[in-house]
Amino acid sequence: MSGSPSPVSVRTSASGPTAAELLDFVRRTAADTDLIASLPLDPEGRTWIRLDGPGGSEAWLIGWPPGTGTGWHDHADSIGAFLTASGTLKEHSLAARLPTDGWKTLELTENIDRSRELTAGQGKAFGRHHVHEVLNESATEHAVSVHAYHPPLPQIRRYSRTGAVLRLEQTENPEDWQ
Repeated sequence: MSGSPSPVSVRTSASGPTAAELLDFVRRTAADTDLIASLPLDPEGRTWIRLDGPGGSEAWLIGWPPGTGTGWHDHADSIGAFLTASGTLKEHSLAARLPTDGWKTLELTENIDRSRELTAGQGKAFGRHHVHEVLNESATEHAVSVHAYHPPLPQIRRYSRTGAVLRLEQTENPEDWQ
């Protein structure tokens, strides 16, 4: 999309960190082997520890058992970054900015899908309203990742997807996940 600012240059406010600064934070945090080893891993479900991010951002250390994922979602008005600290994660995302309000179902255009595999040390910064799902497709290995968002997540919108149809299913607020 020409003319759009790069997600890594977007500022949330004069005092907030950029997406590039959040990516730098998750990279440094993922390199803390003692912190990564401190995360309890559950064979059935994801585990997490909340961290203090830079400049008032919200950050999380997340453990991913084999075969788990987030489902399609966005982070509303927050910019963010995440990085795989161990294992391998796959991100499926949409290469377009979706309308933020006033819709329940959208038919997606061709060539909108993006997919990337993120092995240990690889990450991504993203702008507002980035719609994606993150998966640990391994049948045997846990993955661990570090995530940061600014401003702290005001909400998460969850979607279902069938072929080219994306449907808004629910909106979660911070009290739903903290």
